[in-house]
Amino acid sequence: MPANTTDSSPKKKGRRARLLVIALVLALVAGVGYGAYWSVSTVRAPFPQTTGTLQLAGLSGPVDVKRDGYGVPQIYASTDADLFRAQGYVQAQDRFWEMDVRRHMTAGRLSEMLGKDMVDTDAFLRTLGWHRVAQEEYDKVLSDETKKNLQAYADGVNAYLKDKAPRDVSVEYAALAFSHDYTIEPWTPVDSIAWLKAMAWDLRGNMQDEIDRSLMTSRLDAGQIKDLYPAYPYKEHRPIVEGFKASGGDGENGDGENGDGGNGDGTGGGAGLGDGLQDGSQGAGTGSGGGAGTGTGQGALNGVQAQMAALSEALDSVPALLGPNGDGIGSNSWVVSGEHTTTGKPLLANDPHLAPQLPSVWYQMGLHCRAVSDKCRYDVSGYTFAGMPGVIIGHNQDIAWGFTNLGADVTDLYLQKVTDRGYLRGTKEVPFETRDEVIKIAGGGSRTITVRTTNNGPLISDRSNELEKVGQKAPVTNSAPDRGDGYAVSLRWTALMPGKSMDAVFKLNRARDFKEFRAAARDFEVPSQNLVYADAKGAKGHIGYQAPGRIPVRAKGHDGTLPAPGWDPKYDWKDEFVPFDELPYEEDPERGYIVTANQAVVDASYPHHLTADWGYGSRSQRINDLIESKIKDGGKISTDDMRTMQMDNSSEIAKLLTPLLLRVDVSDPYVREAQKLLEGWDYTQEADSAAAAYFNAVWRNVLKLAFGDKLPKELRVKGECLNVPNVDPNVPDDQRGRLVRECGQRDADKAQPDGGDRWYEVVRPLLNDEDNRWWHTPANRLDDATQTRDQLLARAMKDARWELTAQLGKDVSTWSWGRLHQLNLRNQTLGTGGPDVVKFLLNRGPWNLSGGEAAVNATGWNAAGGYGVVWVPSMRMVVNVGDWDKSRWINLTGASGHAYHPHYTDQTDLWAKGELLYWPFSDKAVDAAKADHLVLKP
Repeated sequence: MPANTTDSSPKKKGRRARLLVIALVLALVAGVGYGAYWSVSTVRAPFPQTTGTLQLAGLSGPVDVKRDGYGVPQIYASTDADLFRAQGYVQAQDRFWEMDVRRHMTAGRLSEMLGKDMVDTDAFLRTLGWHRVAQEEYDKVLSDETKKNLQAYADGVNAYLKDKAPRDVSVEYAALAFSHDYTIEPWTPVDSIAWLKAMAWDLRGNMQDEIDRSLMTSRLDAGQIKDLYPAYPYKEHRPIVEGFKASGGDGENGDGENGDGGNGDGTGGGAGLGDGLQDGSQGAGTGSGGGAGTGTGQGALNGVQAQMAALSEALDSVPALLGPNGDGIGSNSWVVSGEHTTTGKPLLANDPHLAPQLPSVWYQMGLHCRAVSDKCRYDVSGYTFAGMPGVIIGHNQDIAWGFTNLGADVTDLYLQKVTDRGYLRGTKEVPFETRDEVIKIAGGGSRTITVRTTNNGPLISDRSNELEKVGQKAPVTNSAPDRGDGYAVSLRWTALMPGKSMDAVFKLNRARDFKEFRAAARDFEVPSQNLVYADAKGAKGHIGYQAPGRIPVRAKGHDGTLPAPGWDPKYDWKDEFVPFDELPYEEDPERGYIVTANQAVVDASYPHHLTADWGYGSRSQRINDLIESKIKDGGKISTDDMRTMQMDNSSEIAKLLTPLLLRVDVSDPYVREAQKLLEGWDYTQEADSAAAAYFNAVWRNVLKLAFGDKLPKELRVKGECLNVPNVDPNVPDDQRGRLVRECGQRDADKAQPDGGDRWYEVVRPLLNDEDNRWWHTPANRLDDATQTRDQLLARAMKDARWELTAQLGKDVSTWSWGRLHQLNLRNQTLGTGGPDVVKFLLNRGPWNLSGGEAAVNATGWNAAGGYGVVWVPSMRMVVNVGDWDKSRWINLTGASGHAYHPHYTDQTDLWAKGELLYWPFSDKAVDAAKADHLVLKP
C-alpha cells in the first residue's frame, strides 16, 4: 500500500509532482498487467472542476461554491431548492462512488456492483428490507418540505452524472470494468433516506450482547455469565443525567442493583428466555434471584446456542459501515457553559467513534442562504453524509449540537416455532407474510429468495444454511413446543418501522433555541442518540441535553438481554413507546457542563427500561474528572483545553492493574526487564511509549488467560485453536469431557474478550479476590497451571514479553505503542476485496497512533484480535458558540474520495497529531479562507 505521503500544508501540491507520483504508480501497475487499461488520465479524469463556471439545470439563480485549501466547500444560494440541488451536485463531484456503494448496500444490491460473493449479504439485507421501509417513509410519513429537499438533492446528483461514463465519475468504476459492464442509475430521494437505516443498524444497541450471552451458555454457567456482564458502576462512573424525574413507567429501570424479576442487570434481575423454554429451575441470565419461572432449560439452551452461532456468522457478513458493533462503537461529546469558559459563552466538543474508512464517513460542508428568509431558511455548517442532504452534526447561526450513541435496546430476537405454512402464536398456527426478492448478479444470473415475516419481524434465520438444520437433535423441555426441524429466529427492530428521522435533520438545521432543538429531536426516532446543545443567547448562553428515540415498552419480566419465545404473546412489545416527554433531558444544569460518552443516561431511579447494556462509562468519567479539575477554584476552560481533552490517552485499567503487576515477583531477568518499563509510568498511551506497549500486551494476555480461553469457539478469534473438553450433548457419554481441538470462528475485530471498559468492570472486583476461579488456568507445555491472581499475572507478563519480542524485537528500549497500534485506511469495497494492485492504488497508511481502547482518545483495538486500530474518532470538532469563526474541526481523511487527489487524505496527518483546522462560517471568514471558487448557473 502506498506510504503515507499526506501534507499538513493547506496548499495544493504542484501539478507536476502529482503527475509524477501517478505515473510511477501506473508504471508499477503496468508491470502486473493492468497498464493497458490504466493511465494518468484514467486516474485524473474524475477529479472535479472547482473553479470557473458550470451550468446546473433547474437552478433559479446562481450558486457559489467556495472551497478552502483543504477542498471543503461552502455553498451559497438564494432558495432552499437551489441550496440542496447544489449540495447534491458537489457531493457527487467528490464522493459519488461512496454514495453508489452505500445505496446498493442499503437496497441489498451489492451483487449488481461487486459480483456473486455479495449474494448472501444482499439476501440478508433484503430480508431486513431497509430500502422498502425508506420507500414507505417517503410515500407516507415524511413532510412535503422534506420530500422537496430530497428531490432537489437528487436532481443535483443526477445533473452531475448526466452524460458521464462511469470511468469519468470515479476510478473505481474503471476497475469494475475489468470484470463486467456497469451502468450508473439515477439517484432517488429514497436512496438518501435508506442511509439512515444503515446508520441505525450499526448503532442498534445490544443485539450482539444478546447473541453472545446465548452463545456463552455452551461453556459457562449462569454465575459465570453474570460475572462477564456486571452491573453498571454508578458509584465510579456517573450517568449523563442524575435524578431525572419522569412521570410514567412501571418503576423498573432495569439498570440498577435491585430490579424485580427480570428487568435488571444487577443482583435482582434475571434474564431468562421465557415460558416454553424454561424448566423454572435455573437462571441463565445476567442477574441472580429472578422470579420463579425465569430460568432456562439447558437442553433448550443448547439448541439456542447453535442458532445464535449461525446468526452471529450471518451478521458478520453484513458490512459494518460505521464500525464493529460492541463496547467500542460510540462517541464523546460534552458541552461547558459560559460560566466556566474563557470565552464567556459555551464550548461544545464532539468526536464520534466509528470504523476507519477511506474516504471518511463524514463530509465537511457549509450550506448558506445568502439571506435567511421564508424561501431560504438555512445557514448551517458541519459534518454531512455524502448521499444525504442537510448537516448531521455542527452548528447554524444560532445553536450548536453534537451526537453520541445512546445505546438504547431497540432490537429483540425471538425464537419462532415454524412450519412450511406458518409459525406458532399461543396455541394457533399463523401464516407468514411473504415476498419474493430477486437478487441480480454482476455479469449475469440471479438468485430468488423468499422473505418470511412474523408479527415480531422477519425471519433472519432463513438467511443461514446452518440454521436450517438447527434443533434437529437438541433436547427441549416439556414446556417448549415440539421442535420439528428446529426453531427459527426473527428480529424486531424499531428501524423497520417507518419514521421521521429525515424530517428531524432539516428541523435541527433550522432550530434557533432549545425549544426548537427539542422539537427536532422528537422526530429523530432512529438511531437513538444522545444530543448535546449550546446557544449564545443571554449573558452566558445556554447548554442542554436530550435523549430522543423510539424506544419500545416491553412486558414486565422481559429485559431484552436474551432471545424471547415468539410463540408466547406476553413477550411481545406493547403497542406503545416510551413517551418523548418522559425521555431524559436537561437544560442549564447547576454543575455547568454535560458529558455524554455512551455511559448510562440515567440512574437507577428512572422508571423506564432503556437498556441493560450501557457502555460502562470509563471515557465519560475521565472527561468529567478533566472538566472538574479545570473549573475547580474558579478555573476557566479554553478552546484549546477542549482539544487537549479530546486527545487524553490515560488508561483506567492501567491505573488499576499496574500497581499489582509491579508487586509480582519476577525471577526471569528477561521478563523483569520488561516489567521495569512500568515503573514510574504515568498510564498514558503515547505512540512512542514502551511502557504503554508492554502494559497493553500484558492486558491482552490477562484477558486471554483468564477469560478468552474459556469462552466458546463462536466468540473466539477465527483460526485460533485450543484443546478443550467436549461438551457436545449429542456425543456418547464416554466421549463427553475428552479434549478436542476447537478453533475460533469470529472475525478478529469482533471477537471476545475485546478489552473494552466492560472488561474493566469484570476484572475490578476480581483484583481483590486472589483465589477467584477466573484466575485458574490449565497447564501448557511451557507453564504450570495457575491458581491465583499473581500466578496468572506473572504468566501474562511472561507471555507479553515473548509476544512483543517477536513483534518489536529483543531490546525493550526500542519498543513503542504506535508500532503495534497502527491505523491503515482502506477503501471499503475494492480496497478490501479487490485485486492487490487495486488495493495498492486505493489504500493508505500506516499511521502509528496514540490513544487506546476506552481512552478519551478512543483509537480502539480489540484485545482478542491484536493491536491494530479498528475504530477511531472519525472526526473532531470544538465549537466556539457565538464566535463561530473561532471554532475548530478536522476530518479523518479529506474532502475527496478520488485516489491521488490532493484532498484524498490531506487531513489525516493533522488528525493523527490531534490538531484542528480553522472552521470559517461568516462570509468574511469563508472568503478569507477561499482557495477555489465555482459558480453554478441555471
